[in-house]
Amino acid sequence: MKSFKHHISKSKLLYRISFILAALGILLFVADFGFDKEEGLQRIFNTYYFVVISLGIVATIMRYIKRLKQIKRSVIVFDVITIVITLTILYAHFMGEEAHRHISFLYNDNWVKFAIILTFIREFSEQNISYKRTLLNPAQLFIFSFFSIILIGALLLMLPKATYNGLSFLDALFTSTSAVCVTGLIVVDTGSYFTTFGQSIILCLIQAGGIGILTIASYFSYFFKGGTSYENQLTLSDMTGASKLGEVFSTLKRILVITFSIEILAAFLIYLSLDKNLFGSFFERFFFSIFHSVSAFCNAGFSTLPSSLYETGFKYNYLLQSIIIVAFVLGGLGFPIVVNIVKYVKYFFARKLFYITGKKRVHKPWVLNLNSRITLLTTFTLTIFGTLMFYINEYHNTLEEHSPVGKIITALFGATTPRTAGFNTVDMNALHFSTIMLMFLLMWVGASPASTGGGIKTNTFAIATLNFLSLARGKSKIEIFRREIAEVSVRRAFAVIALSLMVIGTGILLISVFDEDKSLLNIAFECFSAYSTVGLSLGITAGLSSASKLVIITVMFLGRISMLTLLIALFKKVKQKNYKYPIEELTIN
Repeated sequence: MKSFKHHISKSKLLYRISFILAALGILLFVADFGFDKEEGLQRIFNTYYFVVISLGIVATIMRYIKRLKQIKRSVIVFDVITIVITLTILYAHFMGEEAHRHISFLYNDNWVKFAIILTFIREFSEQNISYKRTLLNPAQLFIFSFFSIILIGALLLMLPKATYNGLSFLDALFTSTSAVCVTGLIVVDTGSYFTTFGQSIILCLIQAGGIGILTIASYFSYFFKGGTSYENQLTLSDMTGASKLGEVFSTLKRILVITFSIEILAAFLIYLSLDKNLFGSFFERFFFSIFHSVSAFCNAGFSTLPSSLYETGFKYNYLLQSIIIVAFVLGGLGFPIVVNIVKYVKYFFARKLFYITGKKRVHKPWVLNLNSRITLLTTFTLTIFGTLMFYINEYHNTLEEHSPVGKIITALFGATTPRTAGFNTVDMNALHFSTIMLMFLLMWVGASPASTGGGIKTNTFAIATLNFLSLARGKSKIEIFRREIAEVSVRRAFAVIALSLMVIGTGILLISVFDEDKSLLNIAFECFSAYSTVGLSLGITAGLSSASKLVIITVMFLGRISMLTLLIALFKKVKQKNYKYPIEELTIN
């Protein structure tokens, strides 16, 4: 028994050392890409990489030899594939490029770095990730995770090889905040100012901000370990909006599967839609597709093109624009809505199949829940209204240069992109004043709850609209689709509306003080865009003073986490009391 415990202790020490070395390997990996090095130092780096990879393989094999519980089949498959890939990479490097020409493409340092990432993922996933609700509540943890990623992202963007001419800390912080908060406002041109390495950092920040770093870390840990603590599940259920505690990790899995499936499919379609003559190599075209796919689905609005999609070779590519519209609309609907739509589509076709075969149909009421119905109805209404208004306002203006079909697609793009997507296919400074006013409304409303987008959200706007319609009709309750909206939802909606206007108004006031030369229209547009994490601008972002940039950074951050979440994080919850005071009405108007 004593010998068994001794073996277990030695195994745990091996795993701990393997994780620490893998974590240091990631830091060297960043330094490797971020700094220029002498040949001797590069050899030391490569030697360290091989040590980490080898130790990682040993640690993985030891887990199977010393395993104390049944390992899932999916984990076994992952480990086998990882070990085979890693051993092949090592084989290609040690045997030399000329030894085996059929795998000579693996004779590249970047493949070694890829093996380091796989090793780190495996070792990190074995660590015990524990959320202490007594230390940080879910709201505080959510805010802290975003703040940490933003700060790390800013430091990474300041690495010498991330840019061509260097970047100040303030501009790096602005870019990192814009990427993590999936906004898209920029102070320097993404395509010409950042290297491929720098653009890759921005891409990772967008992805981390879009679905949340805690979502990724928690699911990987659960995937490999097969379980987690009750406290972890409770915290994650608050953050993911899972209706049942047991559904937390199935919800996380759906989020990841939906995200990566749509992004991969969108990237493939974008690649096919592009003119290869516009790119110097396969890699440039491939990277462009991946970057814009992730940026679109996460509603980030970042583009490697100087004027977004309003560039020669792209502004008339209506297939590309249509693909990007679908990507950011799906991202803006929210994960619960997309999951519910998939569930409804399966049910719909199953019923049709039963009807064709003559079998008895099983009716399931409310497969498409109330949340989905209101979200889809509001999204559809705003999209149709926005497209018609944009088409009418801009027909003889920015739409003049487009074909009849192009006018419709460009109008649709112009109506959907303000709802937090941030791409543009027209000259923003040439827009009619009435169109800009329309964009204010669309930006303010934004995307849907639990999505990658910002704004006050479609459900909030829908509840507010239903509320004043109910009051006008003399009803004391808000009813829709034979359901009554809960009072707490109404209170939360109006709190979100009031707080959003407070943050935006404060931002406008401060920037008008710090940058007196800027027009009120441009400042207001910038603040609405920042709070709603849209990324559209009338061209004043780069010219803002340092103080105004800090204001926009704060507004972007508050827009992403929501002011209500910040208040929940700051104020201690009070216990519910059983007593009730007499109710009195106040004079409103």
